[in-house]
Amino acid sequence: MSWIVLVVSGILEAVWATALGRTEGFTRLAPTLVFGVSLVASMAGLAYAMRDLPVGTAYAVWVGIGAALTVAYAMVTGTEPFSVVRLLLLAGLVGCIIGLKLTH
Repeated sequence: MSWIVLVVSGILEAVWATALGRTEGFTRLAPTLVFGVSLVASMAGLAYAMRDLPVGTAYAVWVGIGAALTVAYAMVTGTEPFSVVRLLLLAGLVGCIIGLKLTH
């Protein structure tokens, strides 16, 4: 169960990171609310997962999922450039996350 919560929390990290970029310095209400709610939910899920998982592994997986999804979303929406190299690097990051899960 902790791994499922950790993955969902990593997804929520990508949500709050993306929303933060759209708040325009917390001057836009909707993105600011999405940021706040997803930040709290993401942190709560990470804290829950850390009850059963080692801190280093849980944090690395959480950050890795959030970073990979944030960059992937930005490339899909066109806010960041797409390249094969970037895609391969993201695949490597995802591979490392899976490796941490498999070696746990």
